[in-house]
Amino acid sequence: KNLITHTLLVLIILLSGCANDRKDKLSTDVITNPNSASGEVENTLPVIAFEKDVHDFGKLIAGEKAVYTFKFKNSGKSDLVISQVKSSCGCTVPKYPREPIEPGGEGEISVTFDSSGRKGMQNKAITIITNCQPNSTMVRIKAQVISP
Repeated sequence: KNLITHTLLVLIILLSGCANDRKDKLSTDVITNPNSASGEVENTLPVIAFEKDVHDFGKLIAGEKAVYTFKFKNSGKSDLVISQVKSSCGCTVPKYPREPIEPGGEGEISVTFDSSGRKGMQNKAITIITNCQPNSTMVRIKAQVISP
């Protein structure tokens, strides 16, 4: 009984020591928090500002592919980095810049909507993950898909 207790104790100590050695943690030098302890805000972060955040394709005939380009500007004070752009549906494919956008710089996110297999009103969300605060922004496309 003593041997089992000691073995379990050693096992618990080893496992708890390993749990803190995670390699997938973000380094704290990557994270910037503009809020200070005094409550003052020093905003040096990038800001993604879209010309428009919703585009309506109108009526599309089923099977048609439609493309729209969302234009944006980095109106912040540091480089804007887009880490991921994902859509709410596989029928919507986004393309986005992989290089940082300097303060005052502009960029585009091109979205292709494939209406194949779709019918009726379509409303798709595209989520942009950036180094802004908040880190996600959403744009939308809409279309009325009709039968040929």
